[in-house]
Parts: sequence; C-alpha cells; structure tokens
Amino acid sequence: MAGEFECPNCRGAAFHFECAVSVVRSRRVIRELIHRVKYSREIWITKTLGRILAKGLADSRFSGQQFDALVPVPLHPKRLREREFNQAAVLAAHLSKYSGIPVRDVLLRHRYTGTQTALDRAERRQNLRNAFSLRKNTPVTDQNLLLIDDVLTTGSTLDACAAVLLEKGAESVRALTLARG
Repeated sequence: MAGEFECPNCRGAAFHFECAVSVVRSRRVIRELIHRVKYSREIWITKTLGRILAKGLADSRFSGQQFDALVPVPLHPKRLREREFNQAAVLAAHLSKYSGIPVRDVLLRHRYTGTQTALDRAERRQNLRNAFSLRKNTPVTDQNLLLIDDVLTTGSTLDACAAVLLEKGAESVRALTLARG
C-alpha cells in the first residue's frame, strides 16, 4: 500500500461516499490477476486478492470506524449468468473472513448497463443513472457500510451505490477496492 493518494481527476468532484480506498494500482500483475478472475473464471485467485484487499482496512481513513456490513457492488442478473459469480461478492466474502465484518447483499443492479470500460466519467454517471436499488426487506437505516468492488476507475459505480444506500437511511458509506485504474 503506497499511502494516501488524491486522484487529480476526482479533485473537486462530489461523491456520495465519504472516501474510497484502493489498496494498489491496477497495473501489470494485479490487472492480470483481476482479469483472470473475471474473464477466465480463475476464482481460486480471489483468496490471494482478498488478503491484499484486507490490507486496505488499515488505511487511516478507516481508523476508528466500525462497519456494520460489507456491501458488494452487485452485477446485473444477465452479467451474473454470463460470469457465473460476482467478483465483488467473492472478494467481500474473503474480506469478511479476515475482518469479521458480515457481508450484506443489500443492493440490486436492475438495469443492464453494459461495460463501462470505454466510457468517460460523464458517460459512466449517465449510464448508471437509476441502475441500482435496495433489495426488499433489507433495511440499512443508521448503518455504517463499506462498499466493496474490485476496481475503482472514475468512482461512478461506487457513487451510484452509495447514493441509494444513503437515500435509504445509511448513516455513512465508505468504499474499499482492490485496485484503482
């Protein structure tokens, strides 16, 4: 972990989450491992990636913070059928084993948004508008939640998820990702 980093592209941008911590940069080996998990279904790699992700909990922006739950960023059901697993949920499960923080699958991705890789920040935000909602009978009122995803690029996905959680009464939402793109 290289220490605190402020993204020059995010400076001045308003996000719904309080902070986002990425453990490493999405470069070389890490990028390859993430791609092998997502696109070659080498899920066994997630155990190692989960250990790396757990190092993010030591970040100073999380000091003194007690999280009620880890909330994985959901995949749309179509993407979940294609991939057969949600990499964010698998990473959150590993992180839960290391931290003791329970995983709560409270979000739904009900609108298919396609891949975001070729979109800029404005296009990503537009693409994600109204894409997420809270699952029925899953209250988050007054809870301190930690969103989990594999990669943070523009923050648009995490922001859209955080907006829903806060709108439904969460006390605070922070984010932890394995890598930043």
